Amino acid sequence: MPAGNIEKLKYGIKYGADAVYLGVVDFSLRAMRKGELITLDNLKQAISTAHSMGAKAYLTLNIFAFNNDIRLLESCIERIVESTPDALIISDPGIMRLAQKYMPNTPIHVSTQANILNYEAVKFWQDMGATRCILARELSIKDVAEIKQKVPGMELECFIHGAQCVSFSGRCLLSDYMTNGERKANSGNCSQPCRWSYKLLEETRPGQYQEIIQDDKGTHILSTKDLCLVKHLKEMIEAGIDSFKVEGRTKSLYYVSATAKAYREAIDSIMENPNSDMEPYFKELLKVGNRGYTTGFYLGEGYPSDGYSYDISKGLAGADFLFEFHGKKDDWYKIVTKNKFNKNKDIEIITPSEKFVTQVIEIINDKDENLDIANTNNELWIRLAQSPREYEYALARTVGIKGELNESCACVCGD
Repeated sequence: MPAGNIEKLKYGIKYGADAVYLGVVDFSLRAMRKGELITLDNLKQAISTAHSMGAKAYLTLNIFAFNNDIRLLESCIERIVESTPDALIISDPGIMRLAQKYMPNTPIHVSTQANILNYEAVKFWQDMGATRCILARELSIKDVAEIKQKVPGMELECFIHGAQCVSFSGRCLLSDYMTNGERKANSGNCSQPCRWSYKLLEETRPGQYQEIIQDDKGTHILSTKDLCLVKHLKEMIEAGIDSFKVEGRTKSLYYVSATAKAYREAIDSIMENPNSDMEPYFKELLKVGNRGYTTGFYLGEGYPSDGYSYDISKGLAGADFLFEFHGKKDDWYKIVTKNKFNKNKDIEIITPSEKFVTQVIEIINDKDENLDIANTNNELWIRLAQSPREYEYALARTVGIKGELNESCACVCGD
């Protein structure tokens, strides 16, 4: 699971991740802006936290490096060595050489940015000393199975969920171009121009703008739907994939938690019964922010024609995230609200081990005033009709799926 900050790292692990991937701003492909950010100063603390919770932590160093990036990395490599990550995720051969020089005993995972599409490429990276390849999202499950058969000694990792780039495995220059070089996608600061809405201007008719229409579906001609492969986990396990990866280091705490819970329970269910029904887990994933879901290239039929989100640039969640728990005194819980909710209305509580519907039966503010409505971004105290066993990691959301969202929905937690 993605660990965009230390809080998300903890929740991702508690909700079921065996490993998290994290990055520091200068060397990974996500520039974080919120929460307790992971920097060189607290990298060791973040990785130690993952280890103390029984999970591995993989450090992303997957930018395409210029000379100044190499010099910067060499200047701080000792702090990375001291943080003891379980593996380094790398796409640039130059960074790989530095990693092997300064961290010869740390496993190297080759990033999806390296566009690994065939077994000979996997053998190449194996010969270079890598222990795992994170395959390109353009492969089918059949292709992955063949790679595993041809290179059985190499660990394979595949994305199973999250936002996708319209360009080949994320190697995109649109953001750089559209922002005059201020936001470079391959240096961790993508402005997501593939989600923008475009108009057409013909050069001999200045000022006469026309909508770009693809059929009658709208103008977001580059915006892909999000990947969701929960219904195909059995085939992916049988293909020999060693690690499943969820995109989303810039997604919300709720997204990370609910997505981890759904896939953890789905995988465990398949391992117990290979014919388990995956529909309940798919419905759970409709409750987190998404732009509509697609299986991408994995079913081997090319990219599906309905795999684009034509009407919106961000995603819509099937359930609203209502509040986090921040403390407890007697039978009162301190919360921070994320969306408005009413007293005595049904809400759903999820924890790493539970999911149940209950009601908030009392709400008070810091002046001990009783409230009927909890507004957004407030710190309040509440009492519940039913209390969670693991309140420290409990989250609350609305009940059900808004609008009966389905597989073709354009379901927002921005990426």
